[in-house]
Amino acid sequence: MKMMLLMMGVVALVSVSAAIAADGNKAVETHTAKTQKAIFAGGCFWCMEAPFEKLPGVVSAVSGYTGGTKENPTYEEVSSGGTGHAEAVEITFDPEKISYEKLLDVFWMNIDPTAVDRQFVDAGHQYRAAVFYLDDEQKRLAEESREKLQKSGRFTKPVVTEITQATVFYPAEDYHQDYYKKNPIRYKYYRNGSGRDQFLDSIWGKDRKQGE
Repeated sequence: MKMMLLMMGVVALVSVSAAIAADGNKAVETHTAKTQKAIFAGGCFWCMEAPFEKLPGVVSAVSGYTGGTKENPTYEEVSSGGTGHAEAVEITFDPEKISYEKLLDVFWMNIDPTAVDRQFVDAGHQYRAAVFYLDDEQKRLAEESREKLQKSGRFTKPVVTEITQATVFYPAEDYHQDYYKKNPIRYKYYRNGSGRDQFLDSIWGKDRKQGE
C-alpha cells in the first residue's frame, strides 16, 4: 500500500512538473508572438539602425540585405550592385508599445523619399529606399503614409520610395551590426560627410529626432 501511494505521488509530481514546463513554454511562445517585424531600406544601413533602436517598444534593429536574388549574399557582393539586394534593417517591435504607423513616420524622417536608386552620397540600386511589407495590413498602411507624405507639401519632387512585398532578409556581417555604437567617431564622420543630416534637418527641422 505504501509503495502504491509512493508511486502515485511520483506520478503526480511528474504531472505537475510537466504542467509547469508546458506553461513556461507557453509563456515564452506568447511573448514571442507579441512581437512583430518591419523591414525598411534607407540607404546605408548604419544610419538606419540608430533611429529605430532608440524607440520605446523596439526590441532590435538588425542590419542586413533583402530584395535580391542571391542566397546569403556578402557585403562585398551587395555593395557591388550585382545581387539585386538593398541594404536594409529588420526591426522587431512590440505593437502594444509602438505602432507600425509610428515606425513609418520615423522611416520617412530618415530618408530622402524623392531619390531613385540612391540615398545621399551612396548611389546604386543597392541603396534604394523601400518599405518591404510583410502582410496586407503593412502594405495598406505604407501606401497610405506615402500618399500622406506626398500631399504634405514638404517635398517639391514626387515621392518615389517603393513599397514592395518582403522577401528573405539576410542579416549582415557582425561588424556592421550596431556600427554607430562600435565606431562612433567614424559613424558621425560618415553621417556628416554624406549630407544626410543636413538634408533631413532642412526638411523636418525640430520635428525630427536625431538618432545618433
